[in-house]
Amino acid sequence: MQKDLEKASSRREFLSAASQVTKVSALAGVALPHVHAAENNTLEVALVGAGGRGTGAAGNALSVDHGPIKLVAMADIVPKKLSDSYDKLKTQFGDKVDVPAERRFLGFDAYRHAMDALKPGGIVILATPPAFRWVHFQYAIEKGLHTFMEKPVTVDGPTTKRMFELADRASRKNLKAAVGLMVRHCRARQELLNRIRDGQIGEIIAMRAYRMGQRGGTAPPKPPEMPEVMYQLSRFHAFLWASGGVFSDYYIHQIDECSWMKGAWPVEAHGLGGRHYRGDSMDQNFDVYSVEFVYPDGTRLFFDGRNMAGARDEFASYAHGSKGSAVISTFAHTPGLTRIYKGHHIPRVSNRNQLPLPPDPNVVWAYPQPEKSPYQLEWDDLIEAIRKDTPYNEVRRGAEASLVTSMGRMAAHTGQLITYEQMLNCPHEFAPDVDKLTPDGPAPLQLLPNGKYPMPEPGIKIDREY
Repeated sequence: MQKDLEKASSRREFLSAASQVTKVSALAGVALPHVHAAENNTLEVALVGAGGRGTGAAGNALSVDHGPIKLVAMADIVPKKLSDSYDKLKTQFGDKVDVPAERRFLGFDAYRHAMDALKPGGIVILATPPAFRWVHFQYAIEKGLHTFMEKPVTVDGPTTKRMFELADRASRKNLKAAVGLMVRHCRARQELLNRIRDGQIGEIIAMRAYRMGQRGGTAPPKPPEMPEVMYQLSRFHAFLWASGGVFSDYYIHQIDECSWMKGAWPVEAHGLGGRHYRGDSMDQNFDVYSVEFVYPDGTRLFFDGRNMAGARDEFASYAHGSKGSAVISTFAHTPGLTRIYKGHHIPRVSNRNQLPLPPDPNVVWAYPQPEKSPYQLEWDDLIEAIRKDTPYNEVRRGAEASLVTSMGRMAAHTGQLITYEQMLNCPHEFAPDVDKLTPDGPAPLQLLPNGKYPMPEPGIKIDREY
């Protein structure tokens, strides 16, 4: 996504794209009768945010075999991303992709045109940077659409409160809403949860999780001709307003899956972190994070994150109980390779080259392999709920997961102990006018006189992150 945005986002190219939006919008009304000509039981899908994750989610949607489904509209702010996504999906799914040029929309209001192309009861995929989630979800509710939204769904306290209200509004309208915390749909993790609840590892006394990878969330200096807003969106993992940074966008999965196994949300967090090797990067992230989350009963989750090229990688989550231990994630989101051990000696697995795992006399249970991808399972479950009209709304839980992740991030960025209530009620909204954002307008984050963006300063900025 980042490279494509950099190539496509000069001021001249964007103005050309804006002109195309105007033309496309004018044609959209003509095409609508054709959108609705499909058989009554065909579910129509619109994709808003055609990057890698959005394209992947659309592919999962079209792979569900629970009745006919079609992709009928797409939206993005970058022409190349939109065209690449369309080409990939059309090549893979053929007639299931019915998105002629007049239903491929460009621009900051493209999300509206894409949703307008759906009948009530259709599904919209929201896969833009998280800052826009509440704006797009609000419009989806107005249009009577079911929603699949990527995580995180919020990056600060004010937007979390907004999403809580929107979640309730969607439920009142009987709209189904899924959040891309797909590990909760993994059958291996669900079986592990049942076994933990049955007491097979005893009482959970501690958990630990690691997300250590190569350099991430960086942003080289802005190209001179690139509008500021487009630059920050092209590197959205680098800026807290757009994504919550690497902490929120990367680490939410393991904080969520551990809290799921624990059966509670953390009530406070304290942590640390620092920048070491960022070089000329303009981003707001730390290279390392270490956060201790505390649950209501005093149990701790110790989370370590690192983004340093050349350093050792680890991507895993573990639960330690009074009778044994469990592997929640082994080296990635999928396969889970969930296991239970009778002791606390758990071998570390760094990559697929170490599979299959050798026999271990301490293993008392392991989920059978192979596993179905949870990326597909979350879509299977959503479509089933829509077809059967059963209650299905993951947004409040997704907002809570986003909030406790932000709580850990704020603890590290301020050097303070941050509680759930403090995070929820922190008045600092990172992008209060994101619904009014334009490519040439002021960006939510402004450069300081020293030519740098505001960064977290633990112990100095203690009531806000920047």
